Amino acid sequence: MNALRNKVSLIGRLGAEPEVVTFDSGRKLARFSLATNEGYKKDGEWQENTQWHNITVWGKTAELAAKMLNKGQEIVVEGKLVNSSYETKEGEKRFGTTIEVNDFLIISPKTSDEK
Repeated sequence: MNALRNKVSLIGRLGAEPEVVTFDSGRKLARFSLATNEGYKKDGEWQENTQWHNITVWGKTAELAAKMLNKGQEIVVEGKLVNSSYETKEGEKRFGTTIEVNDFLIISPKTSDEK
């Protein structure tokens, strides 16, 4: 390996329309959830495990995500893991992981009733 990298690629379906925030500087942030599914056999029966991932997209890519992505679409995302922590009002420490996407590809075609 030439270098160790923080790189993630996922194929999944959008759980909701992207939510876009525009900051005072004009920079945009899009957020959405992505569901990935994995099948496995347990006691001879097929089971499905769905994982939900929090996705963030910045800048021009966020603008494209807002225009092109719709709930339920199957997409590929590529980016990196970003860990964060914060303290609640009650003083409890909380942790979270998001995937900061730098590129995406739409797999499922849009239907006529989508944007």
